[in-house]
Amino acid sequence: MKKAMTISYEVGNNLYLNLTNKCPCACTFCIRTHADGAYGSDPLWLEHEPSFSEIFDDLAKRDLAKYDEIVFCGYGEPTERLYDVVVVAKALRMVPKCPKLRINTNGLGERINGTSGYTAQLLCETMDVISVSLNAPTEKEYMEVTRPKFDNAFWLMCQFVKDCVNIGKAEVVVSIVDVIPQEQIDASRELAEKLGAKLRIRTFDD
Repeated sequence: MKKAMTISYEVGNNLYLNLTNKCPCACTFCIRTHADGAYGSDPLWLEHEPSFSEIFDDLAKRDLAKYDEIVFCGYGEPTERLYDVVVVAKALRMVPKCPKLRINTNGLGERINGTSGYTAQLLCETMDVISVSLNAPTEKEYMEVTRPKFDNAFWLMCQFVKDCVNIGKAEVVVSIVDVIPQEQIDASRELAEKLGAKLRIRTFDD
């Protein structure tokens, strides 16, 4: 019997939603290059992008109120399905005692979707927390670590962070992984302050 796709999976007290495997980046530290799942989950590679009916059928099996957060984050970049993410988030808002909603994104949604400021606006209106993968404090280091397919990705990411901060409706966090040197971590903290965002330092297996 064929095993069902992993659309949602638990990490600690949070529920993660895995809606796409598409991503314009190939980060050197990306967990999906090391394993088929994350944090003990079943494999996160999707046979196809789940439909709304598949997503909501999966969520119906969960006691959503028990989680601290529901996080849009799986084995791909969630803004590859921007409008679907927004629809799902709005539906979740209607659930009694809906947990905090967070999206983990590479911050390139404007370029992915051909928008200018609209992606930031949509996400700020539907998410409580927007967590952006900063990865490195300079364009050169960012391109080496993140390996995006867009030449101006670093500046697109920074602009997205600033747009979200300026909109002011959601908490904005930028993250780095502790595999980078300490001087880059210190410089990342300075950049986060300039962008107006909080900095989160993740451990490699976090």
